Amino acid sequence: MLRRSAAVLAMGVALGPASLAVAQPLPTGDPESVGMSSDRLDRIGATFQAEIDAGELPGVVVMVAREGKLVYSAALGDLDPAAGTEMTEDAIFRIYSMTKPLVSVGAMILLEDGALQLTDPVSKHLPEFVDMEVSTVSTDEYGRRSYGTVPAEREMTVQDLLRHTAGLAYGELTGNPEIREGYAEAGAFKPDGLAFDARGVAPEVQVAELADVPLAHQPGTAWEYSLASDVLGRVVEAASGMPLADFLDQRLFTPLGMDTAGFSVPRNMASRIAQPFEIDPASGEPLPMIDVTEPPESASGGAGGVASAGDYLRFSQMMLEGGALDEALILSPTSVRLMVSDHLGARIETPVEPGELLMGVPGYTFGLGFMVREEAGIAGVPGSEGEFMWGGYGGTFFWVDPAENLVAVMMSQRAGPSRAYYRRLTKQMVYQAITESAQDPAIE
Repeated sequence: MLRRSAAVLAMGVALGPASLAVAQPLPTGDPESVGMSSDRLDRIGATFQAEIDAGELPGVVVMVAREGKLVYSAALGDLDPAAGTEMTEDAIFRIYSMTKPLVSVGAMILLEDGALQLTDPVSKHLPEFVDMEVSTVSTDEYGRRSYGTVPAEREMTVQDLLRHTAGLAYGELTGNPEIREGYAEAGAFKPDGLAFDARGVAPEVQVAELADVPLAHQPGTAWEYSLASDVLGRVVEAASGMPLADFLDQRLFTPLGMDTAGFSVPRNMASRIAQPFEIDPASGEPLPMIDVTEPPESASGGAGGVASAGDYLRFSQMMLEGGALDEALILSPTSVRLMVSDHLGARIETPVEPGELLMGVPGYTFGLGFMVREEAGIAGVPGSEGEFMWGGYGGTFFWVDPAENLVAVMMSQRAGPSRAYYRRLTKQMVYQAITESAQDPAIE
């Protein structure tokens, strides 16, 4: 059942105590007034409800805004499948890699403060990362591989961290056993534990341990999704003189009114945490997620964040509006433009393209903390040239489409390979609801 439809939002119909208690993240609006169809928007809820009824999703929150107006919001399925509690619009989700855009904006705030430059060597702020070694592999005539190291040809930079070209990797994704083992020893990878959990080591220990592990590539030569955002979080701490969680709260979350955003959930809000299935429907195995009820040893800039869909919608709207929302000026429009431009070009190799990693489709490059669409075609999903986005391991996804003046957020807690399917599904169901495209020459 669609618990809060676009039509209800627009007409201001009484919704009952639970719904009325949820403050809307943006002003609500009539979908038709911004070139969208109420009936077609309701297809989003029907489509996801079918997935929930089939036992494929525990629950989901979807929010869509156009021209700064919230025109669709739905909370479907279960907040906690084990307890049978209903999903709510103010549910708090483990956003995993959707932490990366938040930390990237934090770094850009420091650029605007004059405390960082994109060209800064990381070692300027974290001296442990000077004189790095790069892993090499050779194969003998019998096909046996051996590993060695060579000196890095140049230092990784802050820009490299923001665009994932620093030479770092993820233990969960790399095919290099030497690097995987090194990350395990550093506590940044748990071969028999939770995936993408780098929160259990103090920041200074994390930096020292990661700096001892060889790089997977020469800095600036290849795009590899990685622990770069975790290291970027340590750079933010060094440049600001504050813990990452405190800096983002002071400079981003509080100004934007992102009340649930952070790196843990207070005990008095723990009942709002969305939970996954106890057993994954695809594998038949447990697929546990990180415990966010206690503050971590290290605020993981790569995968440790939490937020509600509404709070992330406000962040996305701020980016759409060029760095400002309501009375909060977070970034200059010039910084936002820089972040959502192509930073890979033709010189950087992309063995796996960003779009293939996120949604299983080509057609995307990477900017500074965001994946960016290169043109209207190529990708097997609707969208616009210049749209930017990212998602999270736990089943979350967002995108910003400046050409259509559109932002959308989908939050669930279903990890596993199905994430790409639900990201594509969300995009196609949102775009089919547009009745007046801002890019149609016939529309003034």
